[in-house]
Amino acid sequence: MNTHLTQEQKMVVQMIRSFTEKEVAPHASVMDHAGEFPEVLVKQLGKMGLMGAFIPPEYGGSGMDLLTYILTMEEISKVWASLGVIMTVNNSLVCDPIFRFGTEDQKKRFLVPLAKGDTLGCYALTEPAAGSDAGAIATRARADGDTYLLNGTKRFITNGKHANVAIVYAVTDSSRGKQGISAFIVETASPGFIIGKLEEKLGLCGSDTAELIFEDCRVPKENLLGEENEGFKIALATLDGGRIGIAAQAVGIAQGCLEAAIAYARERRQFGKPIAAFQSVQWMLADMKTEIDAARLLTHRAAWTRQKGEAVTKMAAQAKLYASEMANRVAYKGIQIFGGYGYIKEFPVERFFRDARITTLYEGTSEIQRMVIARHLLQS
Repeated sequence: MNTHLTQEQKMVVQMIRSFTEKEVAPHASVMDHAGEFPEVLVKQLGKMGLMGAFIPPEYGGSGMDLLTYILTMEEISKVWASLGVIMTVNNSLVCDPIFRFGTEDQKKRFLVPLAKGDTLGCYALTEPAAGSDAGAIATRARADGDTYLLNGTKRFITNGKHANVAIVYAVTDSSRGKQGISAFIVETASPGFIIGKLEEKLGLCGSDTAELIFEDCRVPKENLLGEENEGFKIALATLDGGRIGIAAQAVGIAQGCLEAAIAYARERRQFGKPIAAFQSVQWMLADMKTEIDAARLLTHRAAWTRQKGEAVTKMAAQAKLYASEMANRVAYKGIQIFGGYGYIKEFPVERFFRDARITTLYEGTSEIQRMVIARHLLQS
């Protein structure tokens, strides 16, 4: 893997950095604490080609390589993780499976507007009794003429309130266990598609997390994604890319912590000198930087390998596991360097600390990542 960025990648990073500094940073704290969904910023991301970053131009995307997309995720999450998660869900969990498994008609009807940022997508897999055990989902899809009727409840759905399109997993053959699950592209305006409870969360407060309820929600058979009973395979393939995106988000959060901590350590004076002069602070900064670089390399390796079309399940799990747990350690040190000020909402490390926590939970907990990694080790 070449660890040096191309000139084009450097230009993209600089473009995103300029955007986040001018358009995102001045508003992130206020909007996050108000729990405000960044609709205008999401539209701007669409105009910049970042809502379908690695989708080919013929389907409305920018045609970026996956590593370049990961670099944009880092930059955006470095400033506001809520905006980053909205973007990564639309890219990795919605656009990607439609591009990889959808029919040509589905790509024209759904993928093009999603990739352009004209519509927004969500990914509905998790249920009240099916979290880490995705094969335990209870939502049912029953064939009824030229449609399916969906009934069930999904939980913790990012973008659920604002999405126009949902990728929904439901059981079509209960006798086959997880091999009897199918995936559907569901328009949220469909009768029987109900937005339920909106969660009040510790972090990512600018991104909505919704309960979705399906009551005889009628879905045309042409909206079946892939083949019937192929949903579990689609879900696993999709989560590989999603985990790389969350790893990049975690790297971005940690980088934001580090930069804030360095700036503060240079300014804050105690005992007649900047606290950056104290070895205890220097060692924390050194550890933060080293761990961030290690996580970044794992994440970039996974993105580079997936871009080549090679199997990446273990690498994606490694990147997500290390980067997410690293982000929590770095955020802890960030607050420690800020001292009491780090506990105050006025300062960004407070938000970084809250946002980092979710990265070890969604797209598969750290425990699930360890299971995936161990399984691959023991099978080799």
